[in-house]
Formats: sequence, structure tokens, C-alpha cells
Amino acid sequence: MNERIFRYQAFDAGGNRQSGSLEAETEREAVRILQGRRLTPIRIQPGKAASWNFERRKISPASLLDFTNGLCTLVEARVPIDRALRLLEGMSGSAAMREIVRGLLREVKEGSSLAEAMEQHPGIFGKMYVNIVRAGEEGGILHELLPDLAEFLERNARTRQSIVSAMVYPVVLVITGILSVGLLMIFVIPQFAAMFVDSGAEIPASAAALLAMSEWLQNYGYLLLLLAGLAFLGWKRLDASTAGRLRKDAFLLSLPLLGNLLLYRECALFARTMGALMGAGIPLIRALRVAREVLVNSVLTGELARVEEDVRGGAGLGVSLEKTNRFPTLLHQLVGVGEESGRTADILLKAAETFDTQVRNQVATLVSALQPALIIILAIVVGGITITMLSAVFSMNTVEF
Repeated sequence: MNERIFRYQAFDAGGNRQSGSLEAETEREAVRILQGRRLTPIRIQPGKAASWNFERRKISPASLLDFTNGLCTLVEARVPIDRALRLLEGMSGSAAMREIVRGLLREVKEGSSLAEAMEQHPGIFGKMYVNIVRAGEEGGILHELLPDLAEFLERNARTRQSIVSAMVYPVVLVITGILSVGLLMIFVIPQFAAMFVDSGAEIPASAAALLAMSEWLQNYGYLLLLLAGLAFLGWKRLDASTAGRLRKDAFLLSLPLLGNLLLYRECALFARTMGALMGAGIPLIRALRVAREVLVNSVLTGELARVEEDVRGGAGLGVSLEKTNRFPTLLHQLVGVGEESGRTADILLKAAETFDTQVRNQVATLVSALQPALIIILAIVVGGITITMLSAVFSMNTVEF
């Protein structure tokens, strides 16, 4: 069930009116969340989540990491939260981040906890982030948990950056190849057509095919761009419905190389989130729900929903993961060992490192095989076009001679 944004007005224990927004699946759950914060709701209405998506676009992961590192340093120095936020507001280099910090400071001054203030910005501070901060505030160990949270964000950033960096060169090769072939077909090949017409010589079949293709691209090439745009919109349209998104995510997982890469990436995110939450003292069921919502692939989130039901029924986490037949054997085996030894959180974090290493290795292997393949394909296509047209010119000169 997808969560929605609810805007509320409520009275606190001192009789002061408070307003804000929160994420909940239903209005009834929103009421329970407010009551858990010792607030008496007087008005709750569905809100629009678009503003949070706008926030997400404005706040980069680097800005969030800088904020977390700064907050971690100040909290470890025992600086009060309100003063720490005031300092961070002045130190932030991002105008959007300063605005968010200013909002957090305002909420904290009005009596909200830091976790409650962050909960008003779900597009920036995810559920895992908020839950760790809340556990730290409730247990008085925020200074101990924030370094782990900062490390979590930094590891995710490093893994994401390594994947992006590895894919830059292949993407540049593909774009260069497409542009090179397009320029040849649209601007160079037509020059040969004029030469053949002027000479009146018979055009070889291979050269005639290239000339016909060039003419089609000049007249109807825009249809290819239109088709690519429609294909992209259709692919994004699959996310509009639950069934479509399930088909899309199942297809991605079934791809030979990319499927394993996506699976290991999701497993690393799941293991690191679970390890961080359980290490912060979050109960297993609650940690499972948060970790499930962090994942992107809907097929895996559906499997984790069934895992959560099994765990509620008394089954072990490792056994429940194995029962799905969807996650790697290494994951449920390590979780099983962690449950037996009472070190599930630590082993989950180590499992996350293992999956991150596998992701980096697979990306490196894929890129190392992809780069020469793209170069060879580009050389064959461009060389084939050039040789075909030059051969036609040479044959025409031979006939004239």
C-alpha cells in the first residue's frame, strides 16, 4: 500500500496549536502517529506530495551528506540541537539546503523533536534517516548513531559515483557513434549521389542501399526521434500502475547481466539499511518495513512484504528470505548466521559491503567488455559505409576508363 502525505493541525500537551504534514498509508494511521507524538489532532486532510518531489530535485545527495556530517560533528561536540541547526544554516553552501535547515530550526524551536521536524520533509530525509535520528533522540545516543548514518550515506554515494564514473566512457562512445553515423548518412552520402547522377554510371547494389537509407533519413529521420521519445514515455508510463511497474521491474531482474547487478545493488541497500536500523535499536519488524520502503524494485519490495508477514508469525529472518527464492543465497545464509550468534546488525553491514564489492566488480567487468565491443562496432559501421561508397566510386572510374 502506498503512503500518502497528510497535512494536520493539532494541539500539544501544553495546549499550543501545531501544524505540519506527515506520511501515512491511511488517515487512521496518521491519527495514530499524531497520538504517538502526544498531539491531539483537530484537522487532518490529504496533502500533495509534489512539493516534496520538488525538494528532492533541489537537494543533492552531496548537500545532504554535508549536512549530516556537519550535524554529526556538532552533536558529538555536545552542541544543543537548535544551536547546531543555526550554525549549519550559516555553513550550508546550498540555498535550498539552508531553507530546509531554517525550517528544521523553526520546528525544533516550536517544541518538535529533530526527527519530527525531519519527518515534515520526506522527500529529503527518508524513513531510514528519520528512524535512526528518532532512536538516537529517544535513547540519548544521537551522538553515537549519527556517525553511522553519515557513513551509510557516504558509502551509498561512493557506490553510486563508482557506477556513474564507470558508465561515462561507454555512454560517450555510444553518443559519438550515433552522431558519426548520422552525420555520414545525412551529409556525406548525398554528395556521392550527386556524383553518380552526373556520371550516369550504374550504381552498385550496396551503394544504392546506402543512398536509399540516406534519403529516408533526410526525409523521415525525425520519426526515429519521435519513436525513441514514445518508447521512453511508454517505459515511464509503466510506473503509473502497480501491475505495469511489477512487469517492468520483473523484466529488469530477468536481464542476463543487468538483472544480477540490480539485484545485488538492492540487496546491498537492504542489508545496509537493516544493519543501520537494527544497530540503532530499531525493532526487527519496524526495520523491515523501513528497509522495504527504501528499495526501488517493486518485485523485491513485494517479496519483503511477505518476509515481514512470516517474521510476524515467528519465523526467522534468514529462513523467510530463503523462502522467497528471490534473494541471493549469501544474504539469507549470512542473516541466519547472524541470528544464531546474536550479531545480525553487524553481519548485515558486512553483507552490504560484500554486495557493494560485487556490484563494483560486475560494473568494472561489464564496462571492460563493453568498451572494446563498442569501439569495434563503431569501426565496422563507419568503415563499412566508407568502404562501400569508395568501392562504388572506384568501380565507376574503372567503367569510365
